[in-house]
Amino acid sequence: MALNELLTTDIGLLSLFTIGFVVVMGAYIYRYAVRKMAEDAKNAESN
Repeated sequence: MALNELLTTDIGLLSLFTIGFVVVMGAYIYRYAVRKMAEDAKNAESN
């Protein structure tokens, strides 16, 4: 019943979109932070 409500009602679809957006945003922020840490480590080694 809950899965049916999640996939068929407006508020369920909005909740699903919000959950997906937060997961994608978290993955992007994680990837950005890892890239910046590697860049900072590389710059620290060269100085």
